[in-house]
Amino acid sequence: MSFLHLKKGLREIVNNYEIFSIDLSTGDITYHNNHNKSNWKVTLIDTGLNTLKGGRIKRLEKYLTDDLNMVTYGDGVANINIKALIDFHKSHGKTITITGVYPPARFGELIEKDGRVSLFQEKPQTKQGWINGGFFVIEPDFFNYIDGDETFLEREPLEKMVSEGELFAYKHNGFWQCMDTKRDHDYLEQIYMKEKKWPKSY
Repeated sequence: MSFLHLKKGLREIVNNYEIFSIDLSTGDITYHNNHNKSNWKVTLIDTGLNTLKGGRIKRLEKYLTDDLNMVTYGDGVANINIKALIDFHKSHGKTITITGVYPPARFGELIEKDGRVSLFQEKPQTKQGWINGGFFVIEPDFFNYIDGDETFLEREPLEKMVSEGELFAYKHNGFWQCMDTKRDHDYLEQIYMKEKKWPKSY
């Protein structure tokens, strides 16, 4: 099981789930295909143009009624095993789990000795240290750490949770790539066009 994004995710939705239109003035829903009756519930929420990430999550509080929820930035592509991530979260019993990943290097990496190159890799994943991969599992108590629209997620809430021992990291050693720039987009496009699929769950 994987987080599905970009082309594969869109194709998955189009091919396997309902396609529908919502009339926002009346709330009427028109289904354009009926070959698969899924039990999805889709909620569209305006979280405000200038609301910071912490505030956006806070605005979702009354709609997220499950004991456990998952949150992602939406600008990363990864083959994270969701079941393993959730199992890890449940095993430690704390409020939040972030996914730690190795970031891709921004430049080609080379290893040399006396000027002779023994290894060259274009944009490999570096092993220098873990970073926040942007995939979270949260308990309802997490909302108590967010003050409002001006809350920067990675500062007050997460830093406070670290000090209280409530934040754990699931280490993902598989594929992960951000898509912040055109260069990132082109790199992901190159991977997909070469393989015609995303890497399997890790």
